[in-house]
Amino acid sequence: MSVFNQSRSRVIQIILAAVFVIILLQLVNLQIFSSQYKMAAENNAIFRKIIYPDRGIIFDRKKKPLLENAISFDLVVTPSEARNTDTAALCAILNIDTAEYKKRMRDAIFKNTSVKPSVFEPLLSPETYAKLYENMYKFPGYMLNQRSVRSYPYNTAGQLLGYIAEVDTSFLRKHRSEGYEMGDYAGMSGLERTYESVLMGQRGIKRFVRDNKSRIQGPYENGLFDTVAIAGRNLYTSIDVEVQQLAEKLLQNKIGSAVAINPRTGGIIAMASSPSYNPNVLTGNARRKNWGRMIMDTAKPMYNRAIKGQYPPGSTFKPLGALVALDQGLITPSWGIGCGGGYAACGSVYVRCEHKNPGHAANLRLALANSCNSYFSDIFRKVIDNPKMASRADGYLKWKAYMNAFGLGRRLEVDLPSEDKANIPDTSKYNRIYGARRWNSCTILTLGIGQDQMTATPVQMANLMCIIANKGFYFPPHFVDSIEQETTADTSLLGKYREKHIVTNISDSAYKAVNDGMHDVTIYGTASAIKIPGVEYCAKTGTAQNPHGKNHSLFVAFAPKDNPRIAIAVVVENGGYGSVAAGPIAGFMMEKYLNDTISTAGLARVEELSNRNLIPSAIKQWYYRKDSLRAAKLRLEEEEERLERLERERREKEIEKGNNTEAQLEPGSKPVGEKDTTRKLLPKQAILPATDPKKKNLKNRA
Repeated sequence: MSVFNQSRSRVIQIILAAVFVIILLQLVNLQIFSSQYKMAAENNAIFRKIIYPDRGIIFDRKKKPLLENAISFDLVVTPSEARNTDTAALCAILNIDTAEYKKRMRDAIFKNTSVKPSVFEPLLSPETYAKLYENMYKFPGYMLNQRSVRSYPYNTAGQLLGYIAEVDTSFLRKHRSEGYEMGDYAGMSGLERTYESVLMGQRGIKRFVRDNKSRIQGPYENGLFDTVAIAGRNLYTSIDVEVQQLAEKLLQNKIGSAVAINPRTGGIIAMASSPSYNPNVLTGNARRKNWGRMIMDTAKPMYNRAIKGQYPPGSTFKPLGALVALDQGLITPSWGIGCGGGYAACGSVYVRCEHKNPGHAANLRLALANSCNSYFSDIFRKVIDNPKMASRADGYLKWKAYMNAFGLGRRLEVDLPSEDKANIPDTSKYNRIYGARRWNSCTILTLGIGQDQMTATPVQMANLMCIIANKGFYFPPHFVDSIEQETTADTSLLGKYREKHIVTNISDSAYKAVNDGMHDVTIYGTASAIKIPGVEYCAKTGTAQNPHGKNHSLFVAFAPKDNPRIAIAVVVENGGYGSVAAGPIAGFMMEKYLNDTISTAGLARVEELSNRNLIPSAIKQWYYRKDSLRAAKLRLEEEEERLERLERERREKEIEKGNNTEAQLEPGSKPVGEKDTTRKLLPKQAILPATDPKKKNLKNRA
């Protein structure tokens, strides 16, 4: 053999040897080191069933459960094992067509692969569960998986408690390291979201051996590798469920919010936002439909105005304006001003007052009791033009620092997601509007009476009352006081709410002067008609200008006067004067909390207030149109459901008789030549109200 041929033969031998070695090494790797195919084989032979734990319960301050757990079932599918399913029977039970069936199957494979279980129909109704349970032998690859869902015995506090929902791919990406899987449920809003790590508990897993036809044969290794589900831990809150229910009742037919806080601890007693919703509508299999409907509602029932609504505080700001002027030594409690019905010292900028009686602003107490705009406009100018400051911009920045210290213009870090900070404008804002050298205390005069660019959220207003009640300190507003079996991590989570915040070094005498004036508001001032049986309290009314309609009604207060146990803020949009709409709501909430009851005369007044409709006309019209169409649509849906029910019953009877011809047909179809024994669907114009012109047009078109 030539040298050339010998060399070529050697190369071929080397290549073959290398390939052999690579194959050998790969076999060793697959057999000994790699777990990939071992896991795949085990997945084929071992069925892994997830046991979902009970979520923690949330209790109110009297240990009443605000929400509970109820048992529900999901229909779960493993697509690769569902090849011989009686599709028609399954579709009939679930009331879907084959197109929807195929879509759900594709989604399950896309989200979770074909060999892993995925939720096919979540949160089954009792009727659907019963039908499926009896027919599961027809549906290989499917199983019924038990899970815990929420129920709300008091039908209240939906915006606070939040809701849970199945996690999606976006959620899984954001929380990749937290161990969630497709099919898990998690808190999506409210306390459910903030305290998800506490409430969620820990999943358990049971493993079962399957034969070559995927039939369950028994527990794997006698349950040696099973894990037990661990229930979530409970939350104990400062909420008083009866005060919460009362607040929501009083805010019915209105747009607004009410917040009540215990000034001693910062614990939120009640937080209502209206319109609200019954949290039970976001549980079960109707959750998605109800959620979509509420998202489209122009009155925003899922929008928590207590932490997101931004309102000019109006005259409720005046006690803070007085404290700032007193602390800077610019006025004394006895300082007064002559007011003939308005403030005209700024020339073209004229601020009108509601009062013209002589002497109504002769001192601070009288000015607060009568809510004199001239008085508080003048002291605001003194603060901005303070001669101790280098410039009016420095005077303004000093005033802004007071506002921020008292919790305005910044987030209070309430234990709810999405809190807004509202607005205390910076000098740069006015520089952009007027020019750096062209604005002064007259240009921004209405800040002194809580208007202009200033806004605050109801929770900020209530917290301001806590500071004034405590004479200079507060605990950050929060709901959760303690966590069951509190850990070190829990302590760090709750620690910031247990920390006392000293606001400024304003003297007790300054607070006393302001508190006395706020007490006079309830004796002979603007809130003299609002009484709490057996309780003296301090308050301030407010009427905030609203460029989009009737003025907003505001009311802030704390009670009792000398030993405050509740601080409150109420805002009613388009409600007019503070003492007319917001004031009575705050009065009854304080009465309920302090006296644990409401007088007989008060109960009648509560009913009257709850029935008073202050929703703006534009939204009323929207509701009227929606309600009219919704009622018509409901009648149409009821008729369609009735006919579909008759059809399903007929099909079930046929199947029971052994005639399985239709089992291969799509739901709703019939064998050729068979007559329809059910009544034909009524035309829409026969169901829709004839008085509605839109429905008349429908009839004409038909």
